[in-house]
Amino acid sequence: MLDLEVVPERSLGNEQWEFALGMPLAQAISILQKHCRIIKNVQVLYSEQTPLSHDLILNLTQDGIKLLFDATNQRLKVIEVYDLSKVKLKYCGVHFNSQAIAPTIEQIDQSFGATHPGVYNAAEQLFHLNFRGLSFSFQLDSWNEAPKYEIPHGAMVKRMHIYTGNNLQETRAPAMPLACFLGNIYAECVDVLRDRAGPLGLKLRLLTAGCGPGGMTDAKVRSLERSIYFGDSCQDVLGALGSPHKVFYKSEDKMKIHSPSPHKQVPSKCNDYFFNYFTLGVDILFDSTSHLVKKFVLHTNYPGHYNFNIYHRCDFKIPLVIKKEGTDSQTEDCILTTYSKWDQIQEVLGHPMEKPVVLHRSSSANNTNPFGSTFCFGLQRMIFEVMQNNHIASVTLYGAPRTTSQARPESSSSSH
Repeated sequence: MLDLEVVPERSLGNEQWEFALGMPLAQAISILQKHCRIIKNVQVLYSEQTPLSHDLILNLTQDGIKLLFDATNQRLKVIEVYDLSKVKLKYCGVHFNSQAIAPTIEQIDQSFGATHPGVYNAAEQLFHLNFRGLSFSFQLDSWNEAPKYEIPHGAMVKRMHIYTGNNLQETRAPAMPLACFLGNIYAECVDVLRDRAGPLGLKLRLLTAGCGPGGMTDAKVRSLERSIYFGDSCQDVLGALGSPHKVFYKSEDKMKIHSPSPHKQVPSKCNDYFFNYFTLGVDILFDSTSHLVKKFVLHTNYPGHYNFNIYHRCDFKIPLVIKKEGTDSQTEDCILTTYSKWDQIQEVLGHPMEKPVVLHRSSSANNTNPFGSTFCFGLQRMIFEVMQNNHIASVTLYGAPRTTSQARPESSSSSH
């Protein structure tokens, strides 16, 4: 049985690990994988057809705990303990729920002190007692009529929630805590730089935990802005983004068969290679001969995709200038995002002339893919990988290398 410390408005955990509000989904899953011998039978719950309409939930069935992640930013929003008989809980080092201590209203009063009167929910038949960043729900099955303010003696806690702010219904996932950066950089947003012909590169707003003169005691989140372009060298990219998490060499080009006269292409002696930036949700492909950027891949990290949880979600924006219908000169601005669906994109860019390429991912060890195929459509030097629920799994950008006459904008940085 897990023995966990409750920190209102912050976390649930022990000396080895903690689930902290604002923690990215991938880090919570990493904790579960690392402690899989202790924390077993974890379910991943999400909406297959409308993944943005419901929270993404990690359900620790053996321990009676649910971790609710915001469907958009995929950070931890609410920690719910829905079965207190499966876990020990303490506050400031003192247990208020264990096999020997029942979580009654008297025990909660003793452990947490006074607060505002409870609120009765007739539909749930639960009395909610709220503290800042923490609430307890009491079962009132044995009372015919709920009292107005005072929770009856002996009432037992049925559920507990940890969240940010004063209102569980209105809470949002907080910004990522400093402790979750772990030396990585994260992308707050990624803007695709374009001209009328197509993509030119990426402008990334990055977040990192920087240390001041006092070391970690003076640590704060720093914001940086970096731009990278087609035709940039490895050194340019390393200087802008730092070392990648992984370098992946392409063993074969599975899309070569769709190019004109593939049999005439001379086999390369060396392979193109990717820089994988998992916490940015971005891959960068370099040419094996020139070692210059030739493609960018932006990952949306939707549940139900084969690559789910390998990358953090890339929150990208692709600006477009579209001609208005029935006019020759009038245009309107439009932005495609991580959350745009394929039918919305076709309304803006038009329908592809060719049929899609069907992509069926599987590992070399296991040829099964429980999530099914995805479909790749090419429009304006962009390839959209479309899932069966109409959401975009990834966007691949490619284009002509930058000429040497193009000036490289200065990178800026700020702190907040």
